Amino acid sequence: MRVLVTGSSGHLGEGLVRTLRERGRDVLGLDLLESHTTTHVGSISDPELVRRCLQGVDVVIHAATLHKPHMATHSKAAFVETNITGTLTLLEAALESRVAGVVFSSTTSAFGGVLRPKDGEPATWVDEDTPSVPRNIYGVTKKAAEDLCELFFRSKGLPCLVLRTSRFFSEADDDPNRRREYEDLNLKVNEYLYRRLDLADAVEAHLIAAERCAELGFRRFVVSATTPFEPQHLQQLRTDAPGVVRSLFPDYEDVYGRRGWRMLPGIGRVYVNRRAREELGWRPRVDFRYLLDCLQRGDDVWSPLARAVGSKGYHAEVFEDGPYPVEPDGEKST
Repeated sequence: MRVLVTGSSGHLGEGLVRTLRERGRDVLGLDLLESHTTTHVGSISDPELVRRCLQGVDVVIHAATLHKPHMATHSKAAFVETNITGTLTLLEAALESRVAGVVFSSTTSAFGGVLRPKDGEPATWVDEDTPSVPRNIYGVTKKAAEDLCELFFRSKGLPCLVLRTSRFFSEADDDPNRRREYEDLNLKVNEYLYRRLDLADAVEAHLIAAERCAELGFRRFVVSATTPFEPQHLQQLRTDAPGVVRSLFPDYEDVYGRRGWRMLPGIGRVYVNRRAREELGWRPRVDFRYLLDCLQRGDDVWSPLARAVGSKGYHAEVFEDGPYPVEPDGEKST
């Protein structure tokens, strides 16, 4: 099977190309940036280039995107050009080239406003049936690209699987308050309870989807580490996350205490990957229990693939006040 990976110089793209090469697969990489995992340099919005890249390709994993870290540095028109026009360009060329299917790497940011429950409300149980209410240009354009994938399946019969991934990057958090309050690894381990994913697990989900897209047709899947929480925990999670975690993992306080770590006081959302596990057949390896065991033994909590890809940043320049500039409410004024 010949695979085209778009966004092949990014975190996920590099992870995909590395893994496919290690497994002896024929893989091409398309990205604006040159790298050792990119074979074709150029824009996903360039129809001629995309058609050339798709020659002889069986399946596409579409990870090229502008995303949250670019909202303060790129215009809304640039988001539309890359995330919507680029996806449309790819889908049209994929249909013309008769590829077996497209796997679209989307984001849990497409859920948008529903991820922030009001005061007094329980944490939000986020699965594929949760409505999407995008709250910024990133979420809007990714949701629109998802809808294009669904349109091409329903109207043209092009199999497309959409994976809404949670955060899997190793860069520091963009919230300065959280950076001050928590050691970086402490914060990331906390997030595996409800909104984080190891890069190797993200890659595996995409590769399984690539194998099964022709069979499954069109589906959306939430792709995040398996949460230990259940619906009955949602109310308490808002105000007493340590109490809920303590009831599920009695040893966590000892593990945390030896490192001077703290649990988040409250959690407002829980990403649920049940459909991806049951329908896609994905089995994520890393979850909160796995990480506690690693910490107990003194093992590395990062997978070898996450270590190999490492921290890339999101821009050519370095910013003094965080990994990337953040405008109020995540928006750039126009």
